[in-house]
Amino acid sequence: MVGVPCASAADPITIREIVDEPRSFHLKQVILRGTVRNVTPLDPYKLQAGTMCYGAYLFYLEDETSSINVAVYGLCGIPTVKDPDIEDGQRIELTATIQSPSHGGYYLSFQGVKVARDKEGVIQAVADRITPLLDEIKPQ
Repeated sequence: MVGVPCASAADPITIREIVDEPRSFHLKQVILRGTVRNVTPLDPYKLQAGTMCYGAYLFYLEDETSSINVAVYGLCGIPTVKDPDIEDGQRIELTATIQSPSHGGYYLSFQGVKVARDKEGVIQAVADRITPLLDEIKPQ
């Protein structure tokens, strides 16, 4: 594939790489590291099949190069009240699947799951796994 950096599956990439070439990363799983910003819990939403989903939230992941919108989908079919697993300012490693603009699929918005239209420039990382990064131990 042309344009996709050659890195092993376990190596984090920069958010700038995705922002610069989103189509190259469409439906690819990536590892990102950065700082959580603007965690926003979402109201329960309904899938097209009618199933309700609970506990979803959105946030931005910011690294030294850029930031990206991240979606954490809710638990579907199980009514539950759940706070986001992360908080503003927290450093994390994120394993996510990238949804690039004009992919014609779905993305998670403040209004629930939406169909991406051709002209919408939605780049979204759909969280597969979030791992908190421990702060470096400072010498005393």
